[in-house]
Amino acid sequence: MQIVFDLGIILLAYIFGSVPFGLLIVKLKTGKDIREVESGRTGGTNAMRAAGFWAGFATAMLDILKGAASVWVAQTLTPSSHWVHVAAPLAAILGHNYSIFLARRDEKGKFLGLSGGAGGAPSVGGAIGLWWPSILIILPLGMLTFFSIGIASITTMAVALFAIIVFAVRAAQGLMPWIDVLYGIGAEILLVWALRPNIKKLLEGNERVVKYSLNGWLRAKRENKNT
Repeated sequence: MQIVFDLGIILLAYIFGSVPFGLLIVKLKTGKDIREVESGRTGGTNAMRAAGFWAGFATAMLDILKGAASVWVAQTLTPSSHWVHVAAPLAAILGHNYSIFLARRDEKGKFLGLSGGAGGAPSVGGAIGLWWPSILIILPLGMLTFFSIGIASITTMAVALFAIIVFAVRAAQGLMPWIDVLYGIGAEILLVWALRPNIKKLLEGNERVVKYSLNGWLRAKRENKNT
């Protein structure tokens, strides 16, 4: 009976993760469908493109909350099942990336799959849920990555890598169970899978670089020098 209850918690985390806050915020602010803007994803970066900074910020904060809340709810409902505490935020990331509320269909109504975001924000939230001070490490490193390299996809993949490193160091010191490191590894796998198109662009040298980053500034400077 306990396993059924635990699986129910994980399913609940997936459903909560599926709530497309970016789509709702952009729709309310501009009337646009975020799925028809730029990358078509529902995360904070695309919400910012579609409706401005504050829309993107609000989306990112709510998406972080999805990951963190999934852990907190699991810890409250089943305090002795730590594997559920790890699985719940992974389910939330999965729901964020492949939302049950965002089915894609062709012109004839044929089901093509589920859409959503890339998972960066809820993966940060999951790390916060498992050990809240991780935000004091992951967030500054994520911001440094974003404003130096200036590529959103690299930043997204980097945050899960930072979680792996932080949790591995703590686990090696006996401060947290090693299973928590599996959260970071699982999150990284989900992020990389969702960002396959971006990785292809990276390898081709065509990935978007944000202009207000160090990399973007240097690129603009070189281009101006060559013109």
